[in-house]
Amino acid sequence: MPNDLCFVLMPFGQKPDLSGKLVDFDAVYGELIAPAIREAGLDPIRADEEMTGGIIHKPMFERLIFCKFAVADLTTANANVFYELGLRHAVRPWSTVLVFSKGGSQLPFDVAPLRALPYTLGPDGKPADVDATKSMLGKRLAQAREAAAREPAADSPIYELVEGYPNEIDHAKTDVFRDRVRYSEEEKRKLAAARRQGADAVRAVEAELGDLASVESGVVVDLFLSYRAVKAWDDMVRLAAKMPQPLAATVMIQEQLGLALNRAGRGDEAEALLLSLIERRGPSSETYGILGRVYKDRWEAAAKSGKAFQARGLLDKAVDAYLKGFEADWRDAYPGINAVTLMELKEPPDPRRQELLPVVTYAVGRKVAAGKPDYWDHATLLELAVLAKDAGKAAAALGAALANVRESWEPETTLRNIRLIREAREKRGETVDLEKQVEEELAAAGR
Repeated sequence: MPNDLCFVLMPFGQKPDLSGKLVDFDAVYGELIAPAIREAGLDPIRADEEMTGGIIHKPMFERLIFCKFAVADLTTANANVFYELGLRHAVRPWSTVLVFSKGGSQLPFDVAPLRALPYTLGPDGKPADVDATKSMLGKRLAQAREAAAREPAADSPIYELVEGYPNEIDHAKTDVFRDRVRYSEEEKRKLAAARRQGADAVRAVEAELGDLASVESGVVVDLFLSYRAVKAWDDMVRLAAKMPQPLAATVMIQEQLGLALNRAGRGDEAEALLLSLIERRGPSSETYGILGRVYKDRWEAAAKSGKAFQARGLLDKAVDAYLKGFEADWRDAYPGINAVTLMELKEPPDPRRQELLPVVTYAVGRKVAAGKPDYWDHATLLELAVLAKDAGKAAAALGAALANVRESWEPETTLRNIRLIREAREKRGETVDLEKQVEEELAAAGR
């Protein structure tokens, strides 16, 4: 797994500081900042061109937004650096470390109160006392990494001083990405049409795009999700390797890459990627939900092969992963319903499901009540109704789910869960007429 990226905001070449002394910023980067970043277990990335004439290029925005960590050198009060730092502070509440050369630089009033790390320059304008400063910078970055798994104190003055900022701004989930993110309407329409035609049509759109480095990030992500929609798992894996590194390193892309690897039959790689993501970024409902699917697939394969003891252990691992995902964000009912469903499949059924059922029901109920339910919300209500053997609620939820299908693989996923419930109940001698009826309707929708 690649390390997290750390974007460096700083001038290039030799520039005079406020006292007139030349500063060799390339040496500051190469001898001090980049080595400290690497020692902290991160990968440094610096803009490869000066920003001139007020033109801000797309890659700059991507690095500012997508790189989880950043170092900003405030020496010379460079206008570009301060503009970039302002953008960074607006989108990232923490994980931005500030440095400046002491002696020849005085920080402007607005940033003087911020916690910046000074470094010393020699007569040649190159960094002096490198080892000590590099050690301090490395510690700051290491502290930021350690804080990533919990709720750290804000280092952005906007988040620190303005209570409630950014004031109910939601970060879009993967499934609503196309609705929330603005990018080329023309490419959006092309990809929507291609998804209806199949994988070859999506590949044709990709070929038209050319070099992905010059393509809007929104288009690249839509292309990635379009391959998911047509179940072109190998193409998803291939495309992730071609993406610009800051975009490829985002949590959303890494999570969906894990999903694709698993569906492409590379479950071991998917597991390693997802566990690494959890270790580096902390728990999330989405990451644990996909990891649960990895273990769920292994459990089903072991059960079909007659490996009863192995299957039992894998089923426990799947339940545990889904439970951790639901505990990470109780508003996300997806891992919760999967945990409850798998508990139903155990022999005997796991009694904890009786405690979890009303919590999952409440979570999805609040989402529906908010007025923005999607397919997965209605599908969750459907599974809950089947688990409760409530034919009336199942019929209502099934109708709503089918009316909100966006991609063919969605009802297929729900169908699989209903089938598993039906098979487990048949073995116990229970009546399964409701389950069979729901299966038939979902199978037709998938076709």
